[in-house]
Amino acid sequence: MFSKETYIERRKKLKKEMKSGLVLITGNSEASMDYLDNTYEFKQDSSFRYYFGIDRADMFGLIDLDSDKNYIFGYDYTISDVIWMGPQPSLKNEAINFGIENTGSYEDLKVFLENNRDKKIHYHPQYRGENIITLGELLNKTPKEIKNGSSEELCYAIANQRNYKTPEEITKIEAAVNVTRAMHLKAMQTAKVGMKEYEVTAKVQEVMLCNHCTDSFPIICSTNGQTLHNHYHGNTLESGRMLLVDAGAKSASGYCGDMTTTFPVDAKFTPKQAVIYNILIDAYNHTESILKAGITYKEVHLATCSKIAEGLKSLGLIVGDIDEVVKNGVHALFMPHGLGHMMGMDVHDMENFGEVIVGYNGEAKSTQFGLSSLRMGRVLEDGFVFTVEPGIYFIPELIKKWKDEGINSKFLNFEKIDEYLNFGGMRYEGDYAIENGRSRRLGLKMPKTIEEVETERAKAYSK
Repeated sequence: MFSKETYIERRKKLKKEMKSGLVLITGNSEASMDYLDNTYEFKQDSSFRYYFGIDRADMFGLIDLDSDKNYIFGYDYTISDVIWMGPQPSLKNEAINFGIENTGSYEDLKVFLENNRDKKIHYHPQYRGENIITLGELLNKTPKEIKNGSSEELCYAIANQRNYKTPEEITKIEAAVNVTRAMHLKAMQTAKVGMKEYEVTAKVQEVMLCNHCTDSFPIICSTNGQTLHNHYHGNTLESGRMLLVDAGAKSASGYCGDMTTTFPVDAKFTPKQAVIYNILIDAYNHTESILKAGITYKEVHLATCSKIAEGLKSLGLIVGDIDEVVKNGVHALFMPHGLGHMMGMDVHDMENFGEVIVGYNGEAKSTQFGLSSLRMGRVLEDGFVFTVEPGIYFIPELIKKWKDEGINSKFLNFEKIDEYLNFGGMRYEGDYAIENGRSRRLGLKMPKTIEEVETERAKAYSK
């Protein structure tokens, strides 16, 4: 929770970007696991929390652009709620903490909207089915109409405000990044041959929970790093494999961290692992060296891909001119995803608005395989917080498809590539802010080099 004045200023800035009508920002409801009262941990909609602050379910924030009034509609706890939950603040008292004096119930909101049918009602895209239904009931629209009727004007206005993080926001993000760092260190210091992936995951989650955080996304902890988003945790850690951990903490303040580390299941890298890992880290270091305000993130992505391609060419996996290799998307066989994304109150900040709005500021995305998965391509500016995450993967099914279909075959030595079919995959990720025109990696120093990683791995095997 920031000062009341912070929320007042945020709403003022939004009003300046919008012309007229009503801005309706929907908070989230509880999500049930298997019956109504047994719910998942509550996570508030980030745009609602950004402008209206209240971190509880079934809230609606409304800004009347024409009358310059702000409202929160929701509910007050009943005595039945208090019996189960203990004393709770009234909605009015909570709203005052965020600079809002006008409050009402859900029924009051229905009446208010009914009395203002002549005004344009702006709302942002919904990602939960229950919110789609609720908005439909409020606005007399079908779920399909709700899905297709969100306000692009509002999405751009919010994105072009929330993309620029204030110093106090960056402080909150950095705190989440440091918890994230501790989670990854615990994985490095814990994993051993013979353990299960879920045992390592449990230790990672322990650090998260002990710091009063939740996960900013479901943890990836896998010896099958070639599967990009592998949430299965049932494999046994075997000698000769690598363990990829992609995990982040979301703090009680609502801000996220996001890191990926890859390290050997054994105490040390094998020679083959070390060569590929050094190519990855060389590419990462090159990325870090060129990050600054004024460069497009698409340029950064392509420069990183060139460094990876150069490294793989030195091993004989790629052949030909590197510029032509990258132009034709050959590198995407080994890195089929984008380099990074915006980060803040969502781990992929505001991705429900669409990548073209948040990550490209309206510019059309490439349709080329690999480059089409780049979530952010826009010019970097002061206040932007984002991730850098190069990867190198050997995906047997993808390699077979390209080999069978002759895709980019003149640039690829499949005989040499086949030697890596059982290698797996790796990536390394850090979080960055642009400040005063320059980039800064957020958080305390993180192990990155082979020597630094092996120092942490020695701690696992010394127990």
